[in-house]
Amino acid sequence: MHTITQAAHRLSTTLRSRHELAAEDPEAGMATAEYAIGTVAAAGLAAALIGILNGDAVISMVTGLITRALGV
Repeated sequence: MHTITQAAHRLSTTLRSRHELAAEDPEAGMATAEYAIGTVAAAGLAAALIGILNGDAVISMVTGLITRALGV
């Protein structure tokens, strides 16, 4: 039972420290949320580009360009 009491005390101390930090700076976690939104936006843009680049028009244009460049 002694280790449970110690773990509870450590948890209480950690939570108290985090609460004190949040009280000092109310925007302390905002950077993480902004990075998450930026990551989701980048993933969406990448998915859109993959969709465009896998289109028939782009594939035929790149194939034609390579064929002309190599003289095949």
